[in-house]
Amino acid sequence: MTQPGIEESHPVHKVKMQCDVRVPMRDGITLSTDLFMPDVDYPVPVILVRTPYGNNSESEVAQAFYFASCGYTVAVQDVRGRHDSGGEWYPFKHEANDGFDTHEWLGVQPWCDGNIGMVGDSYVALVQLQAAPMRSKYLKAIIPRVGYSHAYHNWAYTGGAFQLGFNLRWAAVKMHTRTNQVQYLWFPEGNHLSDLHWHLPLRTMDEAAGRTNRIWKDWIDHPSFDKYWKEMQSVEDRYEDIEVPIYGMGGWFDVFLQGTLNNFMGVKRDGREPGKSRQKVIIGPWIHNLGGHGTETKVGDMDFGHAVLINLRQECLRWFDYWLKGIDTGITDEPPVKVFVMGANEWRTASNWPIPGTEYVPYYLHSEGNANSLFGDGTLNPHKPKVEKPDSFVYNPSNPVMTLGGSTCCAEDVTPIPMGPRNQQSVEWRPDVLVYDSPVLQSDVEVTGPVSMVLFAASDAKDTDFTAKLVDVFPDGRAINVAQGIIRARYRDSWEEPTLLVPGKIYKYTIDLWSTCNRFLKNHRIRVEVSSSNFPQFDRNPNTGRPFGLDTDLQIANQTVYHDVEHSSHILLPIIPIS
Repeated sequence: MTQPGIEESHPVHKVKMQCDVRVPMRDGITLSTDLFMPDVDYPVPVILVRTPYGNNSESEVAQAFYFASCGYTVAVQDVRGRHDSGGEWYPFKHEANDGFDTHEWLGVQPWCDGNIGMVGDSYVALVQLQAAPMRSKYLKAIIPRVGYSHAYHNWAYTGGAFQLGFNLRWAAVKMHTRTNQVQYLWFPEGNHLSDLHWHLPLRTMDEAAGRTNRIWKDWIDHPSFDKYWKEMQSVEDRYEDIEVPIYGMGGWFDVFLQGTLNNFMGVKRDGREPGKSRQKVIIGPWIHNLGGHGTETKVGDMDFGHAVLINLRQECLRWFDYWLKGIDTGITDEPPVKVFVMGANEWRTASNWPIPGTEYVPYYLHSEGNANSLFGDGTLNPHKPKVEKPDSFVYNPSNPVMTLGGSTCCAEDVTPIPMGPRNQQSVEWRPDVLVYDSPVLQSDVEVTGPVSMVLFAASDAKDTDFTAKLVDVFPDGRAINVAQGIIRARYRDSWEEPTLLVPGKIYKYTIDLWSTCNRFLKNHRIRVEVSSSNFPQFDRNPNTGRPFGLDTDLQIANQTVYHDVEHSSHILLPIIPIS
């Protein structure tokens, strides 16, 4: 399909606009769509953006003018029930059919040459991924930036724990009505999100924020992976129906990191051609904003240097030029995986994810029974434990370990939670954080790939949480988080059929820390933290074992972590050979 000799697109065209074009859906609802068209007298490819955030938002309009000036018609559409579009807003439910109906309408317009692409971030990525399995003949390429893969597992809940910080701001507050309803960070005490996070019961937190929100209450009322979530038809359930080439973009500290990687792996494994063999993914050391779309070197407490800078807008144009215009940009000749190696501060390419040749090495927890805090005796190494005392700590949900960096959403100018790579020393002083350190490294160790932890633990509560964090300890003492995870105890065996704990009984927990790409440099140490809270990224487990979201009482849980011959608690690290 490529046409050698045709030049890549450049922003040279004048742009004309047509606002509030009504695009009909199969049930008669019409969706408001603004068109940005190059001033040419022949049909061109269309780039579709479907958004719940307003098709006149400055960022969407700026992007539309750019692509239109490069010779594409850009259609920016309000999704159903939001802003100027008809119908009722309810996340996830209508995006597959509405996306397909929009493709079919756009594809036959006289100004469209029959080729459609899609692009966008977050929910604007979700709409692409939900529509892709519908396989409109006009849809030829998509670019879901920071996109989900599963409505339950990596949107509303993670490890069975509720994504409180993200969900309160997004589902309960901002997306409450047809237009955005923002809880500004200058709001006074009592109205501020930092205060609202503490409200109990969870089910009425929307009301505490001045809303009565059906979506919020539905999400709270369905804490297990039940029929409600299955009817959302997450993209993970439809990989075998996807044939469109996908260029996924994500960040190591993004709330949808694992969704981006899951989609790459899933379509590459189960999809249809041409998409099956033409997947592409790039992951940088970014939070949800993709480092200002590749323009920033600083994220959280780290500066990754000029090597991290990349023109993601140009990457999008190269992808669309190839798939929609038939221009040989060379983008499909490049390795499909491009990831930024933190620590080394350089990009690495590969043929697949996880990277071929990865060795999964268990690093075991050890102590003499006093791993509490930064000043404890916890150690970490590849040697299996023998006879060792367990570690114990008290989890008090009235005084939880506060979120300090990591992969929540969306940015600190809208959500009062520290994000990205952060120095963990202030939380590591706490006695309810167990700290396990490797010896000082004598050579570099690169950890690139999926990270998981096997934890043997007991609690005197009927339900509780366990958290794990992978940390890079610098010679000067800075402790920078690189991966994290959580498991709600009642979901240790099944997401669909939760079971409470027998107090005092030892259980095996598997904690998914998602993925990372970090080179632990010589003279650094590898650290693992274990605790029972990471608030307010995740809700506090009240330890009562009662139905989710209704508790106003909080109970203290006494936790014991085992590391001995029969209970070899460990973190499984994906090690990449360094040449």
